[in-house]
Amino acid sequence: MDKTIFYAARRFRHSCYLLLALVTGLVTPGCRTTRPEVRVLVTGDILLSRNVREEIKTGRSAPWADLQSLFQSADLVLGNLEGAVGSRGDSLDPGSGSPVFVIGKPAIVMLREAGFNIITVENNHSGDMGTQGKANTMNELRNCHISPVCYENSPQFFTVKGTVIALLAVNMVPGRNVQGNQLPSTELKQKLRLARNLANTVIVSVHWGSELLEWPDRRQREAAFWLVHNGADLIIGSHPHVIQKPEMVEGKPVFFSLGNHLFDQKYPETKKGLIADIRIRKGKCTCSGIITHTKPDSFYPGISSYETYHLNPVPLYCKTVRLNGYSIRPVSVSDSTGNNLVLEAFRKGRRTWYTRPMPVVSIVAAKLDGKNEYLFMLERHFSSLDGETGLRPYVYGSDHNGLVAKWRGSGLSWPLADAVISPDDETVLCALHRGDSFISPDKTSLRTRVAAYRWNGFGFTGISDSTRCIPCIKLLGNEKE
Repeated sequence: MDKTIFYAARRFRHSCYLLLALVTGLVTPGCRTTRPEVRVLVTGDILLSRNVREEIKTGRSAPWADLQSLFQSADLVLGNLEGAVGSRGDSLDPGSGSPVFVIGKPAIVMLREAGFNIITVENNHSGDMGTQGKANTMNELRNCHISPVCYENSPQFFTVKGTVIALLAVNMVPGRNVQGNQLPSTELKQKLRLARNLANTVIVSVHWGSELLEWPDRRQREAAFWLVHNGADLIIGSHPHVIQKPEMVEGKPVFFSLGNHLFDQKYPETKKGLIADIRIRKGKCTCSGIITHTKPDSFYPGISSYETYHLNPVPLYCKTVRLNGYSIRPVSVSDSTGNNLVLEAFRKGRRTWYTRPMPVVSIVAAKLDGKNEYLFMLERHFSSLDGETGLRPYVYGSDHNGLVAKWRGSGLSWPLADAVISPDDETVLCALHRGDSFISPDKTSLRTRVAAYRWNGFGFTGISDSTRCIPCIKLLGNEKE
């Protein structure tokens, strides 16, 4: 078994990308490991506007003064931030009935001082200042060394003590300049699949449900089942502003709603919150809840009781992408417009090579020809073939210097919506195509078609054998947007 190692932050440089520095650790294959415990704390909704902002101005204390020692005991502290950085004049339709949550830049600094190192910005108020406001919020978070996670840059990967954690942010509640994500979704399924294949633990933060409803509604339950079915290990919910009791769904922990963490609502049940306390150790994830309560005459959270809620331990997914003896590990390189990954390769406990940042949508190792190991990847690139930025299939081999491109994103028979290696035969590629064509592109077409292909050493050849196509239709042909 490889030994877990730690190494100092490195900076990767590429002419098309900014410098980045990330601290990473070695991923050892399998779950039988002596890695130390990883503790992740996740809070409910955070408001830095309205009455909370006024209380902060009084300077009586910091909002998280009573939670400092708790946050310091965790490796990662996550929260969901409602609102956007900007000024009142930047807000969209300020005269409407829905409140506008304007966040000042100094308030972002307070998040870092409190101990937050990851913030999700995917909710019905993330668009209060428009698209630019959301981008400003993410930039300010980065400036304070906090990782922002939105739908577009999901999944984000975090390596803690040798454990790779993938985090996705999803919003199902429409708001200003925010349509919300609809489930089922081929794109979200791809994001979950990417997380599933590269991480030990997949956490989904989802903004959903009905405000002030103390139990999950039908849509929440349906979405939870779909997310778990497509790869989520743990679901953390927000938006109802009250606690909804966590449950196990298909064997996975689901915190339907953590309620309010730092908020100014005055209904009795909105004064309580739940902090999800996640422990990852020895290949298992154990979850409990810490109750918080807003103090009298204050909107600041304080600990009410520890571990009021307990959920059963869950075995974690342990597969590591391996290519010709190398273990592949992801490092996120993202901005507000999308997601890029640096892929690092380890052998015998040492990093041997790494890639430039790549716009990876999907990745899987497979013996496409039945003998040699390849990486089949979907990447998002512009192509003059159809004049659009879309999914392009790539095939890579490897040597001691890194990845070796065997096939560079040439189109298949029609524009691509998704593609996966068949779980029954890794020499077969199952592709979900749009209903239009490269000659006459039409991204609005609702028609789809499924096709099967086989690797010929230089590209993919269509398979006409119906017995090979039927499994692909079952795998990809039943997803309804």
